[in-house]
Amino acid sequence: MCRNIKTLFNFEPPATELEIRDASLQFVRKLSGFTVPSKANEAAFERAVAEVAASARALINSMVTTAEPRDRDTEAAKARARSAERFGIRAS
Repeated sequence: MCRNIKTLFNFEPPATELEIRDASLQFVRKLSGFTVPSKANEAAFERAVAEVAASARALINSMVTTAEPRDRDTEAAKARARSAERFGIRAS
């Protein structure tokens, strides 16, 4: 899994359209091996991003859980702490 793709399900507030599109773009980039497609592949690339985003949106909207939604700020703070511990950087 590409490390830039973040979990989008069960957060408060819910994932935005931009977050879903960004994750879809990262996924398509990973699959295709291209950060920016050539002009010849641009339409196929953008179509793939739109299709993956639609699938991701449908998945997120159809899933159910009994767990409490996670708070984005709390999860971000945990990630920063893990990174600081891993790389020996002082958390601010």
